[in-house]
Amino acid sequence: MTEERLRELLADVAAGKIDPDIAVEHLAHFPVEDLDYAAVDHARVLVQGQQEVVLCEGKTPEQAEGICAALAKATGTFLATRADAATRDRLTARFPAAQVNELARTVRLGPDPEPQPTGRGTILVVTAGTSDLPVAEEAAVVAHAFGNPVARLTDVGVAGIHRLLLRNEVLRDASVVIVVAGMDGALASVVGGLVPVPVIAVPTSVGYGAAFGGVSALLAMLNSCASGVVVVNIDNGFGAAAAASRINHLP
Repeated sequence: MTEERLRELLADVAAGKIDPDIAVEHLAHFPVEDLDYAAVDHARVLVQGQQEVVLCEGKTPEQAEGICAALAKATGTFLATRADAATRDRLTARFPAAQVNELARTVRLGPDPEPQPTGRGTILVVTAGTSDLPVAEEAAVVAHAFGNPVARLTDVGVAGIHRLLLRNEVLRDASVVIVVAGMDGALASVVGGLVPVPVIAVPTSVGYGAAFGGVSALLAMLNSCASGVVVVNIDNGFGAAAAASRINHLP
């Protein structure tokens, strides 16, 4: 139940176009729908501006399908993240129109037609290496689903810094930059020193033994000497995109 739809419903009741009992039926599962194994938050969009997103990791394919079905029934859309192959297959069998990004491990049933982006500028997702792409793609998919123009700059890590410097105009055109990097995580500081906009750094678990599953990149990003760099958790492309979208929608 979006704010726009709720206003339309209340206006129709006030104008006598809809019987109050019918309106109550529309709101039967608002604000929370109890599925026994999940409490689906249909009021999330009114509180935070975005519909609840389904984290499939740790859920069975059946549970993920049930939550997505509840969201789809209420709004016609859903976004599922961290969906393994079995969950992706189950969701696409139930919702043939859903879009799958296997690299990002996302499944999205979008509105039809797709609305124009509402973000005030472009969110640029910068990836240090190809190995960081799964996290970067998660960020890109989520940022797009949240109504933002999205651009990508891939495989421009500090091992070949000229690759980044040659694309400086792309950096300068962005309103928010998400930097996804594992190993030493240095790319976030480099980008932070090149742009005047917020930089959201995402450490990834990519790297050899002393990378400690992304801890080294996390600490490097937290200790960045570049101003305007903030950091989310390891491999948290979703969190970076959600924060970038809020920044990009500020009045």
